[in-house]
Amino acid sequence: MFTYEKLRAENQAFAGTGGVSENNRCECFAPAFQDTTTGRVEVARQQNGDPAPMHLLFGLPDDWVSERNEVGEIVAVQDSVVSGFVRDGVFYTREEAAAFTRSH
Repeated sequence: MFTYEKLRAENQAFAGTGGVSENNRCECFAPAFQDTTTGRVEVARQQNGDPAPMHLLFGLPDDWVSERNEVGEIVAVQDSVVSGFVRDGVFYTREEAAAFTRSH
């Protein structure tokens, strides 16, 4: 399952690169998720529905959700979901965002 623990591990793995939000915002990347099975992309959202400055699981589609906590918050989504970024309507994996920012 894709969880907040996995997000933390990804952030550590991509620290110092354009594969994390703090290092690619200047290139107009927005944190997002993609279901690799369907290709559907969702921008990361805060609890109030506004775009989030980092990867959060709030507001992802119900059919992506694998587990919720006792108050209904999403704690895990399907393995087919990956984190990445959207820029100019195109989804980039963390690897692709890191490569993009290295080249600019």
